[in-house]
Amino acid sequence: VGMRRSVEAVLIVHEHSLPHILLLQIGTTFYKLPGGELELGEDETTGVTRLLNETLGRTDGETNEWTIEDEIGNWWRPNFDPPRYPYIPAHVTKPKEHTKLLLVQLPPNSTFCVPKNFKLVAAPLFELYDNAAAYGPLISSLPTTLSRFNFVFNDSS
Repeated sequence: VGMRRSVEAVLIVHEHSLPHILLLQIGTTFYKLPGGELELGEDETTGVTRLLNETLGRTDGETNEWTIEDEIGNWWRPNFDPPRYPYIPAHVTKPKEHTKLLLVQLPPNSTFCVPKNFKLVAAPLFELYDNAAAYGPLISSLPTTLSRFNFVFNDSS
């Protein structure tokens, strides 16, 4: 059938004037970015919007504003095992999954509806950096991936 395509959203919030990444915590030690598998023929922007609405979307009838800013990374799964790599290994001719990381800008105020089996946590970039043991290689590489951006904190008060 082909390679599985998935997207993951990198949602950045500012807390105490420091950038934090919103992560979904499952249990006590597993963290993941919001996102998931794209449907057949679905483009990344439509897919990440659908997945964010399914995972974190409001249930009060109001809509969330998801602004897809940029594609910030590509990760590959060479086989059906969990490890993903930021490159296609040389011995792999047909990777099993391609994951795109998309930077999603949030409006100044957002309301999320988090499923019961998840906990929404805001992890500061300094905690993620070089911490693959706790967050895995993809999430722990986000501070390096995001270093090409200048974050400007606009205090609305």
